[in-house]
Amino acid sequence: MHKLSRLAINEEGFVFNPTTGDSFQVSETGLVILGKLRDGHSDEAIAQALAEKYEVSLEDAQRDVADFRASLKNLNLI
Repeated sequence: MHKLSRLAINEEGFVFNPTTGDSFQVSETGLVILGKLRDGHSDEAIAQALAEKYEVSLEDAQRDVADFRASLKNLNLI
């Protein structure tokens, strides 16, 4: 998660990677996932938090976390 700790993130979801100069936008849900990943939470704990916060099924939340993690991997951030 070292690469994630370098990201500059604002509360509107703008994310800047100072190492590469890349930037991108994430949704409110993405902000929650990214913040919890940076804090070292497990995927299961993140999914549980999403399910509770957004009143979605645990399965949907798990899929969201997996999809977001895949996006971070494509950006070479994890």
